[in-house]
Amino acid sequence: MKTQDMNRDWIATASTLNKALPYLQRYADATVVIKLGGHAMGSDAAMEEFARDVVLMRQVGVNPVVVHGGGPMINAMLAKLEIKSEFVNGKRVTDGTTMEVVEMVLSGLVNKRIVQAINRQGGRAVGLSGKDGGLITCTQTDPDLGFVGTPDVVNPTLLRDLAEKEYIPVIAPLGMGRDGETFNINGDTAAGAIAAALKADRLLLLTDVAGVKNAAGEVVTEITATQIRDMTADGTIAGGMIPKTETALDAIMGGVRAAVILDGRAPNACLLELFTEHGAGSIIRAG
Repeated sequence: MKTQDMNRDWIATASTLNKALPYLQRYADATVVIKLGGHAMGSDAAMEEFARDVVLMRQVGVNPVVVHGGGPMINAMLAKLEIKSEFVNGKRVTDGTTMEVVEMVLSGLVNKRIVQAINRQGGRAVGLSGKDGGLITCTQTDPDLGFVGTPDVVNPTLLRDLAEKEYIPVIAPLGMGRDGETFNINGDTAAGAIAAALKADRLLLLTDVAGVKNAAGEVVTEITATQIRDMTADGTIAGGMIPKTETALDAIMGGVRAAVILDGRAPNACLLELFTEHGAGSIIRAG
């Protein structure tokens, strides 16, 4: 009986691989930008699983680009250093001292943890920030917020060079001002801007929710830009989902083929979205 169970497991695994073939062919040499945040960063086990997924994507010919956040880690370090944070309309005021901590946490602690996790699984990850290679040039988002930036120009040359050599870029959401200032960028915004500059096939926004929900509370698996705007106008899309859908729409307008808001809590969420018929969230297309 035990041997029969094992045989069934092997057959199921082989069947899954067989059914994945059309999707593996579909995404061969495609660029996929992944915004990593939420649950996937919350534990060593989740990070290991994410790293294995990314390495597998690279192994089958996909060009993954990882952009990460790190808000909880920044909060923890500020508290440890006894640096108080002020907020304006729910957004952190980032003065010079706070910006130093933000850069230390994002480019140092968080970025290198992800790089190490991917390399441990056999990948070739390289840690960067938007300041490296002139990747992201920013303008100040709001003077009241201090060193918080909005991507103005994204130069993807370095990322394309790394992809040609089969490296996996892991990017901290920081950018340079035109006068040499360092700016903190919202992680989703940075990922969307990078995806648009690369004309990526997919932008995957990992979240801690199942996807975009309709008025009945059901996840909408496929949705157009027009429907997103209508659902935002009537209040169906609200709260923290608004900036994510706005990022998705901006990316699509910038040339990304489709954006997906998917549940990062689901095991192997990226693989489910790319290589199965089921998917793992809400895919947003231009029309």
